[in-house]
Amino acid sequence: MKEYDFYIVPTPIGNLGDITQRAIDVLKSVDVIACEDMRVTQKLLNHFQIGTKCISYHKFNEKEQVAKVLEILNSGKKMALVSDAGTPLFCDPGSILIKALKEHDFKVTALPGANAVATFLSQIPRDSEEFVFAGFLPKSEKQILELLNKYKYCNLVFYESPNRLLSTLEIISQNSSESVVSVGRELTKVFEEVITDKVGNIIEHFKKNPLKGEIVAMVHAGTLNGDTEQYIEQINILKQKGYSAKDISIIISSLYNINKNKVYSYLLNTKQDDN
Repeated sequence: MKEYDFYIVPTPIGNLGDITQRAIDVLKSVDVIACEDMRVTQKLLNHFQIGTKCISYHKFNEKEQVAKVLEILNSGKKMALVSDAGTPLFCDPGSILIKALKEHDFKVTALPGANAVATFLSQIPRDSEEFVFAGFLPKSEKQILELLNKYKYCNLVFYESPNRLLSTLEIISQNSSESVVSVGRELTKVFEEVITDKVGNIIEHFKKNPLKGEIVAMVHAGTLNGDTEQYIEQINILKQKGYSAKDISIIISSLYNINKNKVYSYLLNTKQDDN
């Protein structure tokens, strides 16, 4: 098996049984584990009888800790990086460190494992495989609305906190009351819940049911209804030039940040109307 200097190791997002055997083996074999919250990580290590030393590495000290990590690796020791839950670098610290490791020619690898986005999307019915992951949404209503409009023709996936979800859903509803939203909370845990409905119904549901736990959500891609009018001229020009529906959907998608499958569907429907 190939040896690496540094391992990025996913940890369970709720159910401890979701950790892989390889992750356990790596965490046992390295000399030091860099982790967000040592108390959280220690509970995981204790459960699997892993006695590896830990050092703190979180968003408030990551710049300072890069030098410490480089010092440890330069001494010939091996390290791993974990977050409190899930895959490191997904809305968790680590990108600054990985960049430094690459610059210093250390061999870095990432293990596959638990990830809230993949776990969520794998059980959500959607028209397209394409999606944009926004991480945690910005705090201001104006910024959220700008993001929703920028990606209104693409599935927009994001993390949200329980205390902000309802206000975020209200903003989504304000932007378009016809929006379809999926929300997943407590994934892999006993009280896991994943629902898909119009945004208004989702709001009413969570007004009646207390919100707890980590949340992943998705605003489903919109359709090319009335907004299509602003692209009809460009679409017709491309049609006259002899471009196929597939090529037109790719071009319009690239120029206007629209889901290409939605454009393609629109072209097929208008072709049928023409007949």
